[in-house]
Amino acid sequence: MKRLLILLAIALTVGGFFGLHLEQHLTLAALKADQRQFAALRAASPWGTAAGFFALYFTMGALSLPGAAIMTVAAGALFGIWEGTLLVSFAASLGATVALAMSRYVLRDAVQRRFGDKLEAVNAGMRRDGAYYLLTLRLIPVLPFFLVNLLMGLTPIRVGTYYWVSQLGMLPVTLVFVNAGTQLARVDSLAGIATPELLLSFAALAGFPWLARVLVQMLRRTKGGARS
Repeated sequence: MKRLLILLAIALTVGGFFGLHLEQHLTLAALKADQRQFAALRAASPWGTAAGFFALYFTMGALSLPGAAIMTVAAGALFGIWEGTLLVSFAASLGATVALAMSRYVLRDAVQRRFGDKLEAVNAGMRRDGAYYLLTLRLIPVLPFFLVNLLMGLTPIRVGTYYWVSQLGMLPVTLVFVNAGTQLARVDSLAGIATPELLLSFAALAGFPWLARVLVQMLRRTKGGARS
C-alpha cells in the first residue's frame, strides 16, 4: 500500500507539472526575461532566495522532473559561479539520492523477484565496480540523470556510495553550466554549452578511475608474484 501511495503521489506531481505547463518557464528565453526580477528578489532576501532555489532544485531531482540543465544555468545567473555551484551540487546529489531510494523501495523487490536470476551478473558487477560505473555515467551523460537514478535504484549499490560518487561525478558538468549562467546573455542554446570537445574531455576524465584501478590491480599482482 505504501508503495502504491508513493507511486500515486509521484504520478500526480508529475501530471500536475505538465498539466499546468510549468515546463514553459524552464527555458532560456524565460530565464533571460525574468533575470532582473530574480536579481531583485535575491537582493531583497538573499538567504530566502537561496533556500527556495535549493528546495526547488532538490524537489525536481527527487521527483525526476525535467529542467535540471536550465536550473543549473539559472543558478549561475542568479548566484554567481561559486554560490551557484555549491547550491546545485548539493541539491542535485541529495535529490538524486532520494530518487534512487524511492526507485529502490518501490521497484527493486519486484524486479529482483522476476528477473533475479538474469541479473546475477549485473548485481555482482555493481557490488564490485558500482562506483566506477556510476562515475562514468555521471561524467558522460549518455543517459538522462533521472534514468540513471531509476536504474541504479534496482541495483545493490550502497546509498552512501551513490551519494558521494554523484556529488563528485556531477561536479564538472555543474561547473560548466553554472559558469555559462554567469554569461547568460551570450548563451543561445543549452546544446551549445555541452560542445563535442567538452564531452570528449569528460569522457577522458571518466577513463582515469578505470585506468587507475587496472594499474593498482597490476601492481598488486606484481607484488604478489614477487613475494611468492
